[in-house]
Amino acid sequence: MSLELKNIKKSYREPDGNILPILDIEHFQVGQAEQIALVGSSGGGKTTLLNVISGITTPDSGQVIIDGNEITRLPEAGRDRFRAERIGFVFQTFNLLTAFTALENVLLGMSFSRGKVDKQLAIDLLEKMGLGKRLSHRPSQLSVGEQQRVAIARSLANRPSLLLADEPTASVDPANQDTILKLIRDMCQEFGVSLLLVTHAMEIAEKFDRVARLKDFNAVLQTTA
Repeated sequence: MSLELKNIKKSYREPDGNILPILDIEHFQVGQAEQIALVGSSGGGKTTLLNVISGITTPDSGQVIIDGNEITRLPEAGRDRFRAERIGFVFQTFNLLTAFTALENVLLGMSFSRGKVDKQLAIDLLEKMGLGKRLSHRPSQLSVGEQQRVAIARSLANRPSLLLADEPTASVDPANQDTILKLIRDMCQEFGVSLLLVTHAMEIAEKFDRVARLKDFNAVLQTTA
C-alpha cells in the first residue's frame, strides 16, 4: 500500500471566529504504483487534501499512512524530511528557481534528500523529458511546456514512492497537455511510483483507469452541496 487516509478531518477558523470544515474523509487509498485521477471543483478542498497528504498541513484528526509510515505522528522536521525523500510534487505553476538552470533546479531538488546528489541521474531524467539540449537554460529561456517538464524531472529526482500532481496541465497550452500527461504517467510507471493527479477537467481524468471524485468520499461536500 502506498497511501492510505483514515478518518481525516480538517477545518479552518474564519476571521469571524466560525469554524469552516474542509475535509471529512473516512477512508481513501492509493495502491502501490497505482495511478488515480482525483476530480474536484475549485474551492472543494483539493489543495488542502494534497497538503495534508504531503505533511505540509496536519489534519485536526485522523491518519495519513504512506508506505506503512504514519506521517501524522511525525514532528514538523520529520514530515519535511519524509516529504523530501518519499513524495514528489508537480505544481501547476512549476515553482522553478529563475536564477538556476534546468539541471541546477533538478540537482537542488536532490539536495533536500539524505541521498547523494546524482548529477548523471538528473541529466538522464531531463533527457527522458526531451530536454537534453536545454540543460543549461534558465526558466526564462524555456517554453511553458519545457518548464513543466523540468518540474516533472525534479519531482522524480529522489525516486519517490508517491507523486502528487496538482493540475499539472492547467498552465500549458492544449497542444502540450497530452504530452505532459503522458510524460508524467510513463515516468511513474517506469519507476513504479504511485500517482495521484488532481484535476477539475474530466477530459484529463477520463484518461485514467481509476477516477475518484472528491465529493464522493468527502462528507463535508456531501452535506454542503
